[in-house]
Amino acid sequence: MINCFLSVLLPQLCVVLVLVGMDAEMDVLSVDDYVIETEDRIVSQWGEVSADKQHQLREQFDEILRPLGYETSLLVIRRANSLALFFTCLTLSALMSLRDQWRSRQLRYIVDSLFELLSGTTKLLDVRRVTWPVTDYERCVDFFTSQQSK
Repeated sequence: MINCFLSVLLPQLCVVLVLVGMDAEMDVLSVDDYVIETEDRIVSQWGEVSADKQHQLREQFDEILRPLGYETSLLVIRRANSLALFFTCLTLSALMSLRDQWRSRQLRYIVDSLFELLSGTTKLLDVRRVTWPVTDYERCVDFFTSQQSK
């Protein structure tokens, strides 16, 4: 997974954020062997909901993502071998909170709920695992700490 880091200097202001990449792997049995179709539907619906503040699912979408806090946002969902999720974290504490949610499996439940909403299916979906390598996390932490020392 690629991690992009952004540091923008403006007069008297420095905006630092990290882009955290993860993979969400769905359980094949949870969607009756239609994983690719379901993933395509999730990605398509994500594009509509994330682009349109007036979308009918927007309130439910915001409620599901609320536990991430205001300094962490889900930026993109893309198809890869699984579903790739990209979050932005504006602070080191937001990044650490996201990692804590990942460790406690709370993030997996958030992703489960989001995928169920976006898939439009009445069947329960099951995200088997959300992969976020420790090396990627450490790289993000290193970036924040190096920016704070500048």
